[in-house]
Amino acid sequence: MVTEGGENYSVGQRQLFCLARAFLRKTTILVMDEATASIDMQTDAILQDVVATAFKDRTVLTIAHRIATILNSDKILVLDAGRMIEFDTPDALMERDSVFASLVRNDK
Repeated sequence: MVTEGGENYSVGQRQLFCLARAFLRKTTILVMDEATASIDMQTDAILQDVVATAFKDRTVLTIAHRIATILNSDKILVLDAGRMIEFDTPDALMERDSVFASLVRNDK
């Protein structure tokens, strides 16, 4: 039984419900704003695999602070103080001295 607003579930569980609903509704654009912030790293990895397969034919915009969450994205947009400072593929950003590359190196 799910209560009003899903308050009988954890924040992480409610986030999973939202993703399930987006999948079932067959949304063409999925915006994930820190969707995995309340989920442990192991569940985050599983969820990223599910999103990559279940939403492969849809546009997924991911706002994330965890680097691992976005490493397999097609494009990366790096913002600083609300301004775009980098936009390219993860591989291209890693090949140069980019802010993204420094974030990846510091995350290890």
